[in-house]
Amino acid sequence: MENFAINSFTKKKFIIFGGGFSGRFIADEIRKLGCEVLTSSRQIQKSSTSFVFDSLSPVLPPEQIFDGTTHVLSCIPPNKRGEDPVLLRLHNKLKGLNLEWVGYLSTTGVYGNTFGEWVTEKDPANPLQDRSKRRLLCEKSWLDSSLPIQIFRLPGIYGPGRSTFESIFKKNIKIIHKPDQVFSRIHVADIANAILYLLLKINDKNFKQIINIADDYPTSQIEVIKHSYKLLGLKMPEPMHFDEAKTLLSPIALSFWEENRRVSNKLLCKDLGYKLIHKNYKSGLQSCLEIIKQK
Repeated sequence: MENFAINSFTKKKFIIFGGGFSGRFIADEIRKLGCEVLTSSRQIQKSSTSFVFDSLSPVLPPEQIFDGTTHVLSCIPPNKRGEDPVLLRLHNKLKGLNLEWVGYLSTTGVYGNTFGEWVTEKDPANPLQDRSKRRLLCEKSWLDSSLPIQIFRLPGIYGPGRSTFESIFKKNIKIIHKPDQVFSRIHVADIANAILYLLLKINDKNFKQIINIADDYPTSQIEVIKHSYKLLGLKMPEPMHFDEAKTLLSPIALSFWEENRRVSNKLLCKDLGYKLIHKNYKSGLQSCLEIIKQK
């Protein structure tokens, strides 16, 4: 990233709603640029950079949280009615701020089942699962909000502390074979860095409002698990066929297997020029393993 662009970022203030796995990682990366970043949680945290925002509570964040805010990112999922908790409670507050940018983390689940075919941002949304239908409703609410919104559609997210290694160590991994089934995925470091890359290009004439963030290599889950065992020097147990595994999966886990698509990152990587840190799961898993070994 160009130094002049990074230097212009140091006086920005970010609020990230949702300090979970992705939100925390993104916040840490933004802080490296010298920005002030506050993250929300549902309960009081020890960190001075954390504040409480609970969509089920009538209590709103104090006014000083919003003072000087230039950028907002929402990582909070929809409520059961498909309403966005941030917009529902804080739309007027956000409209009253002098915001340069608002981001929303959505899901590639809004594309639905394409039977293994590629999807791009130009393809119509056709969500199959109720949770994806709710996400699409939130996307529409953000697009209709009159805020300077940019939406990021994400596939399966993994990274340090949240990879197949943890499931292997906990011995709760399910190794399932389903012919021709593929999943797209993205390392959390690429979510954070792609967003930062796009933020530094915010005034570019080629600004895009909806962007997929995915790696180059959609593949079967069993291929990823097999490689994880290989990196650990362990033998992978025999897989179960999907028809057998169906009875063992939770409804939400089963729902992921009902969809089969390849998510294209052409807009992000070819048209907009972002260079992936982890182009495929092999690079991403190797990075996760190196962090595990350091502990």
